[in-house]
Amino acid sequence: MSDARSTPLLELKSLQKHFPIHKGFLRRVAGHVKAVDDVSFKIFEGETLGLVGESGCGKTTLGRTLMRIYEPTGGEILYQEESGKIVDLAHLNRQEIRPYHRDIRMIFQDPQSSLNPRLTVLEIVGEPLKNNGIAKGRDLEDQVAELLRKVGLRPEYLRRYPHAFSGGERQRIGIARALALNPRLVVADEAVSALDVSVQAQTLNLLQDLQEEFQLTYLFVAHDLSVVEHIADRVAVMYVGKLVELADTRDLFLRPRHPYTEALLSAVPKPDPRLRRKSERIRLAGEVADPANPPSGCYFHPRCRFAEARCKSETPALKDLGKGHLAACHFAEELELRGVMTEKAA
Repeated sequence: MSDARSTPLLELKSLQKHFPIHKGFLRRVAGHVKAVDDVSFKIFEGETLGLVGESGCGKTTLGRTLMRIYEPTGGEILYQEESGKIVDLAHLNRQEIRPYHRDIRMIFQDPQSSLNPRLTVLEIVGEPLKNNGIAKGRDLEDQVAELLRKVGLRPEYLRRYPHAFSGGERQRIGIARALALNPRLVVADEAVSALDVSVQAQTLNLLQDLQEEFQLTYLFVAHDLSVVEHIADRVAVMYVGKLVELADTRDLFLRPRHPYTEALLSAVPKPDPRLRRKSERIRLAGEVADPANPPSGCYFHPRCRFAEARCKSETPALKDLGKGHLAACHFAEELELRGVMTEKAA
């Protein structure tokens, strides 16, 4: 990871994505689902930022809003070009955003549905090269063949269709497509969650090797913290559309500062039986809050075992607790929460 922590490659400022709820015959707007609600963080060049949380917390929506697949409701997406110029991607129109889709690419969750079954590997991986006028004909074939080699696939597979590949191989095709335009930032949306555990490890190692070779920056969206621990330099935790904690990976795993993060970490599988006996899983009461009708104050307070009256009425600010560890909890500096006792720390 790069130590350059001056100007971020990408910075989100109060990013919002609210989906309208339509009701009645006239389809009037009766409310909004606040899928991403006032999220701010920075991604620095060369790092992997893990974005975690339960299903429905808004992490995939955030990734797609950052990519401008979804139109932001509010906030800024500040991107630093190679020249040093800062551009707000949130306020560009469809024509203006197109050049930036070369720099920011996405790896999708399901390798089965994200690849067109009617196209060959050459057409799938070569599409961005062709659409951007970078290569055609024999040159296109050569570039796609080289991309396949980079992701561990044989160039003879160029004219095969997606159904001829395993899930792990299909995901490698998706990775090759994402790398085709030599991007600077890659948003990996649950990139290994649909794969078997052994294939997950191979894919994670591949992503790390490619990061080093191409000086890539990753936003790695996942729900599995054991996967995130392996690949991420820093971790951001989301709950019901809001950022509740952000810290260096080791710091967050050893000493979480938000009760929700503590509960997530308690579910991380522990390979050593001795470590398993030392801690029990924290089972949260109730259900995840409804982003269309969130509770007052801290969104997590109905499920939090430390909640007090203040939590029900006052929304906690995302505070810096030192060394870049941020947490949105009124009692973050007082609580002694349980982290994951890794083998290194045992």
